[in-house]
Amino acid sequence: MAKESAANASPVTTTDDGSEIDEGLQIVAFKLRDEEYGVNIFQVQEIRNLVDITRVPFSVNYIKGVINLRGSILPVIDLKKRLGLEQTPYTDDTRIVTVMVGDLPVGMLVDAVTEVLTIHSKLVDPKKTVDKNDVSKFLSGIGNIDGRLVIMLNLEEIVGLPG
Repeated sequence: MAKESAANASPVTTTDDGSEIDEGLQIVAFKLRDEEYGVNIFQVQEIRNLVDITRVPFSVNYIKGVINLRGSILPVIDLKKRLGLEQTPYTDDTRIVTVMVGDLPVGMLVDAVTEVLTIHSKLVDPKKTVDKNDVSKFLSGIGNIDGRLVIMLNLEEIVGLPG
């Protein structure tokens, strides 16, 4: 199973009597096909409408290409391809979510951004990610909000940064 990213840890406040209060983790939730995924809101820089993406020859297959973001070149990951999900056509809801992974800004193609959610750490189960295969390293856990499951992503692994 993938190790939990520090970016996915919930803030905990200690009260005067020494007890801890779980403030919860705010995540940006988005859709890939019929499943809901989430990333820590502190890693999200912006959410953009789909723009023309310039393909880069000889890049890995999950890199869709690059875009010009206010004069800087931003690589864009096809998140469905990276996670091994079947491709679907782009729609008016397709977005590029710009995230900061370490010092690297990266765009991620998602089917739709749904909302910002707060998940308490006791409701994120890092043990119930998929079997020990190549894709499981991309997941940091599964959050449960009133029966609604949100798959938490490990962006460091998705981007390929050393952990």
